[in-house]
Amino acid sequence: MKLSIIIPTFNEEYYLPPLLESIKRQDFNDYEIIVADAGSEDRTREIAEKWGCKVVKGGMPATGRNRGAEAAQGEFLLFLDSDVILTRDYLKLCLDEFQQRELGIAITQIAPLSDSFLNKITHDFANFFMKRVENIKPHGAGCYGIITTRKLHDEVEGFDEDLDFGEDTDYIERIGAISQFKVLRSPKLLVSTRRVQEEGLRNVAFKYAKSTFYQFRGKQITAEDLDYTFGHPDQKRILYSVCGEGMGHAIRDKVLLNHLTKDHEVHIFASDRAYRYLSARFDNVYEIGGFNTVYEDNTVQNAKTFIKGMKDLPGDLKSSLRLMYSVAKAVKPHLIISDFEFYSNLLSKILRIPLISLDNMHVLTQAELEIPRKYRTDRIAAEGVVRSFIQHPTRYLITTYFYPPLKNPKKAKYFPPVLRDEIMNLKPYNGEQVMVYQTSDSNLTLLDILKEFDDEFVVYGFHQDKKDENLLFKTFNEDEFFQDMAKARAVISNGGFTLISEALYLGKPVLSIPVKKQFEQILNAIYLDRLGYGEFHEEVEMEDIQRFFSRSDEYRKNIKNYFYHDHNQAILEELDRIINKCTH
Repeated sequence: MKLSIIIPTFNEEYYLPPLLESIKRQDFNDYEIIVADAGSEDRTREIAEKWGCKVVKGGMPATGRNRGAEAAQGEFLLFLDSDVILTRDYLKLCLDEFQQRELGIAITQIAPLSDSFLNKITHDFANFFMKRVENIKPHGAGCYGIITTRKLHDEVEGFDEDLDFGEDTDYIERIGAISQFKVLRSPKLLVSTRRVQEEGLRNVAFKYAKSTFYQFRGKQITAEDLDYTFGHPDQKRILYSVCGEGMGHAIRDKVLLNHLTKDHEVHIFASDRAYRYLSARFDNVYEIGGFNTVYEDNTVQNAKTFIKGMKDLPGDLKSSLRLMYSVAKAVKPHLIISDFEFYSNLLSKILRIPLISLDNMHVLTQAELEIPRKYRTDRIAAEGVVRSFIQHPTRYLITTYFYPPLKNPKKAKYFPPVLRDEIMNLKPYNGEQVMVYQTSDSNLTLLDILKEFDDEFVVYGFHQDKKDENLLFKTFNEDEFFQDMAKARAVISNGGFTLISEALYLGKPVLSIPVKKQFEQILNAIYLDRLGYGEFHEEVEMEDIQRFFSRSDEYRKNIKNYFYHDHNQAILEELDRIINKCTH
């Protein structure tokens, strides 16, 4: 037997199969796999045995590696963690380079199982650092592919089982003192970023920097010194999940997260644009899959949306739920808050954790709505979707600017729209320009109509910066967007809840042209028109826009007299109350 691969495990049913599959795909096959299991309570042992691994009793990592080595038959020993994946020809490249350079012990360079730019940069730096110091002091962390010989392992009497942190570096140093140590250049391991996901990049970086500093000074450091556990301080632990469709959810949730993260440990899941927006502003943000609507000619294409969703669902469901479950398992959350995000609903049911629904969508399911009969089919379809996304939460917190009677006031409660400080701090005035915002860039007919006016229009949503006659197109920039809204004399939009809410707060009349078959937008527009804050049009002609402009003063007066906002106080207080109640 040439090589013994030793893998310590504890409850690794989600991570072990991809590693074993990557080993099976190797061209090199003169190996055995030994899984040293520390009493897993999941299917880890069953999976290992099914894959033909030799399973022995493990314990803490040092103990597990030693028990695995005792059972090993190979000339060379390769120690792997269970959440890594071998790249192509890893085993052959590893053994070839190790023998050609006549090494006694070596470690492998790493690459993250993540597309995050920060993760890639930090792993590249870790590789650079390990190579730079290899001739100064043998060093390694995380057991990322430690390879040595059985003879040297026995000579140093294996890993020090009295150490609860840094046992891998200690092992490398002791073998490196009697042989040659190097970082292998050819093979590379793909490594999980779950530690970073669970604790945050800054926390992990600090702990490893501190441990490296101690070790280079010849001092041993313990897990307790580093607070190196999955335990958490005396804070409420919350999973917060955000729908990535459009930007309205992310914008609202930034306000709420700014409040929650001051006093609580919050782990955030989001997809698409919401992930990009929130990950630039908060720690502990994880990317998951999400459902996206397909638009054509300012109309929701239900069939194409369904087909796309079903095509993406199996892969997204597996990867997203697995990631969320992994984080939840480590974090042990008290509460899940979902802004219309599907997978968090499933997670709450699996783990039996209280779920709070916080969105504007559930006005569709929780309110007594008065809607024209012609929208009955769209309404039924929309209610079905909303109900399928969030099922039986502990509470419904519904943000809205219209207040139809609630079916069950004990379970559902209204709150004014959540607005960001940047909007509330603006000093609005009625300038000459009209602001135009489109959820999708498919409503080209509207643009042709606007060119018939003498007015100036600032247009967002078409992802370009250019001037076309009286239309000034702009890509999204928050500062410019705020200023353009503050000085607009009116707003022309689809039926997106967040933009309408922000416009109303600033006293701007809104002409709403909802995306067809997007009932949530239609509902927003119906009540906008009904309250006298603006107008709702399914199709818009030049005469409709002229009439809207002529009535703008009347709409401004209605907004000033009837639109209510409390600077987010009620919903923040309610969140605090619910968190305290659910965690005691």
